[in-house]
Amino acid sequence: MENIKKEELEKLVGTYKTNLFYNLVDEITKSYDMEQVWNNGGKQWTYEYKFRKSGKTLCAFYFKESKLGFMIIFGKNERNKIEEIRGELSFEVLETYDNSEIFHDGKWVMFDITSDLIKEDLKKLLFIKRKPNRN
Repeated sequence: MENIKKEELEKLVGTYKTNLFYNLVDEITKSYDMEQVWNNGGKQWTYEYKFRKSGKTLCAFYFKESKLGFMIIFGKNERNKIEEIRGELSFEVLETYDNSEIFHDGKWVMFDITSDLIKEDLKKLLFIKRKPNRN
């Protein structure tokens, strides 16, 4: 799937959330050198935007009518590391994390991105998922 135009995202999720998306992508790109891929969003979402390297996904953004989602899948070791930093994470992030289901391949955590207040927490969670590969 080719790149989705900014105007199309703005129609779907609004200008504010579109700008949040681009700001978060810029932040992630500063720390991680990865392939960035647009996909169809499947049954529940319109679009997906993934950060991948060597076939492994770091995280993915999801778009649908008025909603911007951000997913990270945490394995068992990563979940143990999150327990160690719980005191550093916001109530909102912990509530989403705690209420997410654990599947055979990990805990699938979908954050509803409504403001940039979550940005620092997401950076901490991404660091647990994978150490940055850019200086």
